[in-house]
Amino acid sequence: MNSQLAATFGLPAPGFPVAVGGTVQRVYDDLRKRIITIQLPPDTTLSRGELTETYEVSQTPIREALQLLKQEGLVRIYPQSRTVVTRIDVLQIYEAHFLRVALETEVCRRLAGDPELDPAIITRARSIIKMQRAVADDPEQITIFQELDELFHQTLFAGVKRSNLHQLVRERSGHLERIRRLHLPETGKIVSILDGHNAIVEAIAARDERAAVEAIRQHLSRTVAKVEDMRKEFPHYFI
Repeated sequence: MNSQLAATFGLPAPGFPVAVGGTVQRVYDDLRKRIITIQLPPDTTLSRGELTETYEVSQTPIREALQLLKQEGLVRIYPQSRTVVTRIDVLQIYEAHFLRVALETEVCRRLAGDPELDPAIITRARSIIKMQRAVADDPEQITIFQELDELFHQTLFAGVKRSNLHQLVRERSGHLERIRRLHLPETGKIVSILDGHNAIVEAIAARDERAAVEAIRQHLSRTVAKVEDMRKEFPHYFI
């Protein structure tokens, strides 16, 4: 996710499973974005030599960034040979979805049930939805739309002071994020996302715990319900 977008809303930039330097973060962020947005499709070979030229860095930060991507299951490293973008693993999709539903339903329940909820959380979430609507009709802005989608969910976690759990979800969701990207161009998908976000925020604003939980559950389940359709349409992307 774009760290500048996060900073705009006073949220922490996405972190790492381990502490790393700024150069590694820059390389990792960009490679991860290119993988989850399918700019680097499954089975793409990544040349360390070419990556050092692209990012104008030495081999060390490239190697460390690739190790982080390996931990997320997004690349496979063949020692003394090559690094390849992995195919999408359906089992990991379902596991990431299970984790997201378990955590985000509780997040929304707590937000809606908090009588002292900071109104700024609702304001931020509505602002993100407004920004998403502004780019929704522009195919060239689809990556920004996807980053705003992640920012929306990060805002909910921050609202219950559980930003580290959002990071955990992010680290486990690389395969899920790739099918979300494949699903985005489908007719009506973007409208569905916007409607889902709006339903979540308004249920929280109304302090309706049941409606908030149901809204987030439905929102998170729509893409997963399309997994088999995506596998049939893009068989060469899946294990």
